Amino acid sequence: MINGIKLAPSIVSADLSRLREQLEECEQAGADYIHIDVMDGRFVPAITIGLPVVEAIRRSSGLVLDVHLMVVEPEKHAVPFIDAGGDIINVHVEAATHLHRIVQQVHNRDRKAGVCLNPGTPVVAVEQVLPEVDQVMLMAVNPGASGQRFIESALPKVARLRKLIDEGGLSAEIEVDGGVSPETAPRCAAVGANVIVAASAIFNENASVSDNIGRLRESLSRIGRGV
Repeated sequence: MINGIKLAPSIVSADLSRLREQLEECEQAGADYIHIDVMDGRFVPAITIGLPVVEAIRRSSGLVLDVHLMVVEPEKHAVPFIDAGGDIINVHVEAATHLHRIVQQVHNRDRKAGVCLNPGTPVVAVEQVLPEVDQVMLMAVNPGASGQRFIESALPKVARLRKLIDEGGLSAEIEVDGGVSPETAPRCAAVGANVIVAASAIFNENASVSDNIGRLRESLSRIGRGV
């Protein structure tokens, strides 16, 4: 944790042939969460990680597993991904017909519940569940692929959500996912985010996982000293 901000490497950009090794690098470099993007080919075009891989990650890492369900009918998938080892289960408001029910399902299994907003979905869509959830994830790219350009309109959404949480005396964390880099991460944190997801900024051929996490940590350490 840096300045109270948690770092969540997203394995969507990891080298799956070396996944255990890269998970160990994340842990040694001080990551707080492992972010797992689950895509079903319906809510988003891509298909990614399923239950067996999450089970393998759980056996390989002691970090918090932050599961991001980019799927239709998330009510059918929340509990299976808890059973596979997920610690935080995040569902999209755009896909959830009965959002409160899913949050209750997750809490009934003693796990944390998160809700996600696409870039075009306003913060008002989660206001009614804010007292119930542990995390709100704001997408700063359109979900479905790593390496996209950061959408600037995510920043005022973070600020708006931070104001609602603080004024309500609530405890939900604000997570930003998409387009995160050493340049954008401190900007997200400066307006109120406290969980930063990074994929291609951490897992790439330009530097090691440890070095890339180090760059993000250094950028986040500048919060309060001007960014």
